[in-house]
Amino acid sequence: MADVTEGAQAPDFELETAEGPARLSDFAGRTLVLYFYPKDDTPGCTREAQDFSALAPEFAKAGATVIGVSKDSVKKHQNFAKKYDLAVRLGADPEGAVIERYGSWVEKSLYRRQYMGIDRSTFLIQDGVTRKIWRKVKVPGHAQQVLDAVKAL
Repeated sequence: MADVTEGAQAPDFELETAEGPARLSDFAGRTLVLYFYPKDDTPGCTREAQDFSALAPEFAKAGATVIGVSKDSVKKHQNFAKKYDLAVRLGADPEGAVIERYGSWVEKSLYRRQYMGIDRSTFLIQDGVTRKIWRKVKVPGHAQQVLDAVKAL
């Protein structure tokens, strides 16, 4: 697992999105919210994407770009975004390389069964530096917490 810490350089990445590739270097001098979620079109992930989308104008006003990342394909992301009228970019990481680089590929447990999965986590990055990290995110109220942190930068 990668050791991403607040105050340290954010791990480099390149993700495919419906709008074209997204790289950490694209956000030099800017603010980026990178959030990792398990799967498109599932209840918690849909709610999280809708919450970030509802606040998208405020994130933009505060100078921040929001990108959600899962292992789903760009095509699946496009269908998900269209179905729920999402206003955030969605990055495809089918191999999980970026997810691992950010330490968000973790061992999970369900009904006493151990398996590997995506830790719902969010990284607030400003000019390439990780400013704040949220792990084991609970969806209700999270997008607002992140927006508040962006505004406090």
